[in-house]
Amino acid sequence: MDLGLAGKRAFVSGSTQGIGYAVAEALLREGAAVVVNGRDEERVAAAAERLRAVVPGAEVTGLAADLADAGQTQRLLERLGDVDVLVNNVGTFEVKELADLTDEDWQRHVDLNLMSGVRLSRHLLPRMLAAGWGRVLFVGTESAVDVPAGMLHYGATKAAALALANGLAKLTRGTGVTVNTVLGGPTYSDGVAGTVRHLAEQQGVPEEALKAAIIGANRTTLLERFLEPAEVAHLVVYLASPLASATNGTALRADGGVLTTTV
Repeated sequence: MDLGLAGKRAFVSGSTQGIGYAVAEALLREGAAVVVNGRDEERVAAAAERLRAVVPGAEVTGLAADLADAGQTQRLLERLGDVDVLVNNVGTFEVKELADLTDEDWQRHVDLNLMSGVRLSRHLLPRMLAAGWGRVLFVGTESAVDVPAGMLHYGATKAAALALANGLAKLTRGTGVTVNTVLGGPTYSDGVAGTVRHLAEQQGVPEEALKAAIIGANRTTLLERFLEPAEVAHLVVYLASPLASATNGTALRADGGVLTTTV
């Protein structure tokens, strides 16, 4: 199926690995030009090079910036120019109990998980509205709806980003611009894999055994496995396309059936 993305230009935040990288690759395969992003110049360049290798002829460039930093974000936006598709993917997470969460922990999650999307959308959404077409996507999580007790700062800031996307969509009324969120389920991204690997080493158990135990403890998953980043990316890329013109202001799930609510 041709999603009609050829000739479109996209920016994907936090796209040197994981879901963001999978989104960038899927957009490139549909003919879009993509700007990838990460904090480190070398990692951004390496990701762009890998993408050119897997999608021959792809138009991919990179911009390095820590999007938790307002100044770095502004400088990135000055270099970025206009885009047709903004994918707010960048984020951070950690497992930490409430009593151990410092103000700095909370602020770091607010700055990256929420304010990166605020700053990028504030700059790029008005340009899309002026152009008459555009897509703003937030890569969210089931933890924004069913907030984990051991990751309160993560769930709360992702819930705020979910609310932000819903509100931004109200600004697109009667236009060709849409704003939506994809709620991903437990995904074996590079970040999650690294956390599981670290915990497995601490506990002295094989990584695959701990991985199976973690997903096995989830009582609501219908897939009974972790998702792959590409499985989330496929829905993001559909919503980025002209074919998704009737979908606006909503949160769609690629969660493997984890969420049991209708919201």
